[in-house]
Amino acid sequence: MLRPVSIIRERILKYDPERHHRRSIRLAGYDYSEPGAYFVTICTHNKELLLEDEQVKQIVRSAWGALPARFAHLTLDEFVTMPNHIHGIIILTPQPEAPLDRGAASSAPTLDRTDAPPIKGAASSAPTAGARVPTLGQVVRAFKSVSAIAANRRLDRSGTFWQRNYYEHIIRDEDELNVVRQYIRDNPLKWDQDPDNPAV
Repeated sequence: MLRPVSIIRERILKYDPERHHRRSIRLAGYDYSEPGAYFVTICTHNKELLLEDEQVKQIVRSAWGALPARFAHLTLDEFVTMPNHIHGIIILTPQPEAPLDRGAASSAPTLDRTDAPPIKGAASSAPTAGARVPTLGQVVRAFKSVSAIAANRRLDRSGTFWQRNYYEHIIRDEDELNVVRQYIRDNPLKWDQDPDNPAV
């Protein structure tokens, strides 16, 4: 049974970085290398407005956009930078099975994406047989590391750039995917009411 869109939207809007970043909020027993779509929010350290700088925003966008080149089983969907956090959708795709007869001439195995939510044409690498599907945590760690080093260099600062943890939400179906996409698109328009905005 599909969950009503209103319930999905309410869950997304109830994200509280003050509460969520202090402990593990991963779903106990869930395999985060499982193919599927994940909504991710990552805040800057102490919610500093480090992403107001246009060049830092570009660094963060570039680090995000480069993730499919680093991880073969990954595609990207909606993404937005806010002054002190980012929102994005990461889609982990299944690992194709290796061909049974390596000696015979055969085409590479095709990836069946009928189970995965559709994506809006984001860049991706072609998954190869034998390449390990990353966990969501590995993907987020790589993004945070690469972007933090470059952003700190640009700002001529050292120390922690991103908050230690991150918020994720497992997207269960097409309706939920569309709700999350719209939430990300609308986020910049709601900055004046955002509880993370120091001016509020």
